[in-house]
Amino acid sequence: MTLKPVLNAFGTVPAVRDLTERLPARGQVLRLGGLPGSSGAVLAAWLVQTFPQRLLTIVAPTPADAERWLTDLSHLTDEVTALYPQREALGEDEPHYEIAGERAEAIQALLQGRLRVLVTTARATAERTLLPAALDRLRLTLAVGERRPPLEVARLLETMGYKRVPTVTEVAEFSVRGGILDVYGFGMAAPARLEWWGDDISSLRGFDLTTQRSLQELSEVTVLPINTEAIREEADSRPSALPPSRRTLLELLPSDTIVIEEAFGPDLDEVTRAWNEAEHHLDVARRLGEQVPSRDAIFEGPDAWRAHIEAFPRLMLRDDEPDLQFGFFPPERIDRDLNRLRALLGSSPPSLILCDNEGQLERMEELLEEGARFRTGATLAIGALDGGFVLPSLRVLTDHEIFRRARRLRRPRRYRQAAPSAATGALTLGDYVVHLEHGIGVYRGIQTITVGESTLEVAIVEYEGGDRLNVPLYRLDQLERYRSAGEDGDRPPPRIHRLGGTSWQRVREKTRQAIKQMAAELLDLYARRKVTGGYAFPPDTKWQRELESSFLYEDTPDQRKATEELKRDMEQPRPMDRLLVGDVGYGKTEIAVRAAFKAVQGGKQVAVLVPTTILAEQHGRTFTERLADFPVKIEVLSRFRTAKEQKAALARLASGETDVVIGTHRLLSKDVAFKDLGLLVVDEEHRFGVKHKERLKALRLSVDVLTLTATPIPRTLHLSLAGLRDLTLIETPPRDRSPILTFVEPWDDPLLEEAFAREIDRGGQVFAVHNRIETIDTVAAKVQSLAPRARVGVAHGQMSAEDLEEVMRRFVAGEVDILVSTMIVESGLDVPNANTMVVHDAHRFGLAQLYQLRGRVGRSHRRAYCYLLVPDTIDADAEERLKVLEHHTDLGAGYRIALKDLELRGAGNLLGAEQSGHAQAVGFDLYMRWLEETVRAL
Repeated sequence: MTLKPVLNAFGTVPAVRDLTERLPARGQVLRLGGLPGSSGAVLAAWLVQTFPQRLLTIVAPTPADAERWLTDLSHLTDEVTALYPQREALGEDEPHYEIAGERAEAIQALLQGRLRVLVTTARATAERTLLPAALDRLRLTLAVGERRPPLEVARLLETMGYKRVPTVTEVAEFSVRGGILDVYGFGMAAPARLEWWGDDISSLRGFDLTTQRSLQELSEVTVLPINTEAIREEADSRPSALPPSRRTLLELLPSDTIVIEEAFGPDLDEVTRAWNEAEHHLDVARRLGEQVPSRDAIFEGPDAWRAHIEAFPRLMLRDDEPDLQFGFFPPERIDRDLNRLRALLGSSPPSLILCDNEGQLERMEELLEEGARFRTGATLAIGALDGGFVLPSLRVLTDHEIFRRARRLRRPRRYRQAAPSAATGALTLGDYVVHLEHGIGVYRGIQTITVGESTLEVAIVEYEGGDRLNVPLYRLDQLERYRSAGEDGDRPPPRIHRLGGTSWQRVREKTRQAIKQMAAELLDLYARRKVTGGYAFPPDTKWQRELESSFLYEDTPDQRKATEELKRDMEQPRPMDRLLVGDVGYGKTEIAVRAAFKAVQGGKQVAVLVPTTILAEQHGRTFTERLADFPVKIEVLSRFRTAKEQKAALARLASGETDVVIGTHRLLSKDVAFKDLGLLVVDEEHRFGVKHKERLKALRLSVDVLTLTATPIPRTLHLSLAGLRDLTLIETPPRDRSPILTFVEPWDDPLLEEAFAREIDRGGQVFAVHNRIETIDTVAAKVQSLAPRARVGVAHGQMSAEDLEEVMRRFVAGEVDILVSTMIVESGLDVPNANTMVVHDAHRFGLAQLYQLRGRVGRSHRRAYCYLLVPDTIDADAEERLKVLEHHTDLGAGYRIALKDLELRGAGNLLGAEQSGHAQAVGFDLYMRWLEETVRAL
């Protein structure tokens, strides 16, 4: 806990002492007023500290409010705190493991008496669940030395809802290999590996999901059930309509629990609304063919719920007619004015400035200057509270409020996953593979063989005539999966070679000679750029370090590496040409901002070229916000600017007054002149036409070029992989992201009604893409009929610039719940609160387009959903594209989707007919591997 001074100052307030004496008894309520910002969370932390024997439960109106309370409390108390989130589905079990796991762990801690603070929502407290019964009956504790046969444990795990897999890579899975069992479940801090000697557990260790290596030893592990199916089957077989084992959270709380309730107005009572709408949603689910329980089985009615919650001692936070007035105030607005901040710090009461991370704290120290800071008595600390407040003896300020930055809640994900690999995935039985020495065969799986007195795990490859080759796992680098153009069934399977035959050697030699010739030609093209003299930017300045340390989120390792590689390139005396490949939302824009700032400090201008007006506006906002504290002049050239404004902007660009210009292909027009262009940032280059690419090609010979892409076109990607263009991969996802659940379905009113309702019920927003302007208003009217409560907006390219800008602004601000739009939202809109995407006629879109669209959602810690709507019958190519997206839901899939896109398009587009034939003969992966080796050798 880093914020003890805040609690100490809070405890000296007279109203706090009054609260101690007037704390309500059971069945009573005390209304509290004058608690702005995060002072309500401070009150909660103080209550936990003052009444150590009692449980404190915070009932928030919405999931977003609950997240805010939880994050604030994590910085204010070290006591055991848990979130009990509401279900996102109406059935008994929550399909989103992050939510299901938090629910199970919160009830487990509550039943064991370990919990001190419980944060939840009104709706969650009204949900009936079988979890307590499941935890009582199906909880599994395993310890070293315990006698419990491995087959019995495996059977129990399956009963608890765990999925048996070959290798455990995420939560809710287990695997068995001989006398070793791996499991990763709810209630576990990390996955566990158990080993048996006979029927006794002889070893228990944690292990790494990515490397699969065993880690620290453990004495015991507790595994909680994944779902309540086994209990439900038993409960539903009873004659009573409502078996006693279904209970609400309120039934589990001790009777003296102190409940803090945020005031519920008539239109904010989530329980009443959820109850009224539940029957309709359940009927929709039944029409979809789902087996769902009755409303009474999964919800407590509003009257019963209100009577239940009113039985507890309650503190209600409301400013109208309070019984006890604290009289705290929100802090004065700073609005990035450092002079105003310094003046405020010199006034009474003393100030505490809370910074979100170490980098922000260091930057704040530099900005305030040491002498001024100590003279004013301001204290700096790390602690990410949601909002500031002023106590009689202490003013609490937050850095995101000082700099007018939106605060994004970024809780770490509860359950880890194996890190995504750049490879296309593991081999499966029956795959064609290529061995470097023996050619193409069929993969037949992994076996353990005996060699002398030891055992060895080997991959089995079968060749012509049934001959088999054993490849030790430590020599798997000798194998490549065979992939080629046209794996959708149009081409015949590859010819399998004979083990020990000569045909593979002939194919291999012929292919390598052809590669050598092509590589020499390509190298000549790229060598011309490398020998051209360029501008070497100076080393980092103090301002550069300030900018990078001010990033609100901690850099991922890949982001740090990308920043270093980029700056190293810029400091070389030759033009940079670097391709930055990062999945949607992985922080590529932040790296571009750092590069642009470095260029500006070197006295050069920067052009940021983007494919759409919407993306230009988004980048304009991002660059302006990030560089607001530095003397950098930023302009946006787009159709949202009048002809007069554009003319003036071009004049400033030519005179050197503008440092950074962001725009669409308008930047490549002949009338656009720079005084001294030093860096060109190109976002999604494959979206530009041939003429624009020719202009870019000319620019590449004279200025540094940084290309950003999420789903790279194969040509770009593979020339990069072959070393012909500098490549940086950002593969590390932000910690709190979840994979996007993707469904390919025909248009179905009940399905969409349910999808819209689920998103809006949790306070979120929806993208609905329909790419035909002539019928978009009809589709918007249909959407409105399916979501009557929603505020629906329409956006397309033929709207006036003013109307389009306004609807986009309203959607970003949360004033529009569902945005029905054309492809103009494909890239550029960053709306973390929008986590459902519906794409109508998805079969008409390309793979890269669909991937970009899906990337608009899943930008926060919430589970995201993507519905790709298609007719009942579509062509084979479209079906294959959609299968790829449905399969690659994990983070970082853009790289692999590009590889699959290459297969679907055919290698001929990349290599030309002759080279395509060679790639077909040996498989694309091996072909590219040899191309890379050849380039290095040359």
